[in-house]
Amino acid sequence: MTRLVVLAAGGTGGHLFPAEALARELMGRGRPVALVTDKRGHAFPVEGVETYRVQAGRPGGGIAGKLRAAIEIGAGTLAAGRLLKKLAPGAVVGFGGYPSVPTMLAAARLKLPSLIHEQNAVLGRANRMLARRVRRVATAFETVAGLDAADRGKIVQTGNPVRPALLALREHPYEAPADTGKLRLLITGGSQGARILSRVVPDALKALPPALKARFLVSQQVRPEDLDAVTAAYEGSGIAVVTRRFFDDMPVRLAEAHLMICRAGGSTTAELTAVGRPAILVPFAAAIADEQTANARILVEHGAAWLLPERDFTAPALTALLEKLLNAPDMLASAAAAAHALGQPAAARQLADLVDRVEAEAGR
Repeated sequence: MTRLVVLAAGGTGGHLFPAEALARELMGRGRPVALVTDKRGHAFPVEGVETYRVQAGRPGGGIAGKLRAAIEIGAGTLAAGRLLKKLAPGAVVGFGGYPSVPTMLAAARLKLPSLIHEQNAVLGRANRMLARRVRRVATAFETVAGLDAADRGKIVQTGNPVRPALLALREHPYEAPADTGKLRLLITGGSQGARILSRVVPDALKALPPALKARFLVSQQVRPEDLDAVTAAYEGSGIAVVTRRFFDDMPVRLAEAHLMICRAGGSTTAELTAVGRPAILVPFAAAIADEQTANARILVEHGAAWLLPERDFTAPALTALLEKLLNAPDMLASAAAAAHALGQPAAARQLADLVDRVEAEAGR
């Protein structure tokens, strides 16, 4: 009997993108899939996957905030338990984020075969809470910080699955910019953009020599509230730029990019390495465990990227780095090759294999 696999994920792209990739792999094997998230979760872009929503809480400040979150998680866990009894899945897979917690707690209570997937080099708070309750911890990176010593035997490196649209571009070769050719820059800040990129990047690009500016084809993703200001900042600069809240053709823009300026979340780093593109990484400084810096350092250590922490991410610093890199196409090509070598195109398959293994170990 082919049994259902339940995926539990938060509502951001960093959690949903690998869940989407796994869902497609499992369904390609004939496995039915369902998704459980909370009311903030976006629509799941895989046809045939039923989405269920349960209450989940994120711990807030103070005693009142923590108490409210505990009540919401408790209510969500009860609801998730009723749902799992009804669905009777063969396995439950958590992708992090607080919306995944009630479902994974319920799966543990029901003794269902379960595992979690960590997209970053540092275990997230939700996954840290769940690690001791699951059979396996699938990881994107070879090492992951934040896991108790007693649970390290559960680690299986599968890689971080990326969407098929991006994986299909893995064999699209990187073409270093010609001496007088166009320079394609792609600037993103995640699903909601990043304000610091909107503030710093236009000034940095405008300060570059005219000969470089005349060659630019810039695509910049911008937060909705910053769109008008960023568009205005480029006016009169002579830079060819497209600013959008969201790029529907992001895979193509990434494949064509000579250089990317972006955050360093798990999905972003997985996509960069899947396609093999060089990047200037600006980790999100407010991340609780500083996991984006840990992700970025791994790419930097392998020669695949350059790191500019937020405290150092100023227009003059970015201008200097861009002038250095854009005048050295061999450096860009070398970083692209290093990024490509880090890619894990079999991640979705390996994660699906692990789901099968966890079921088999449980005698399902």
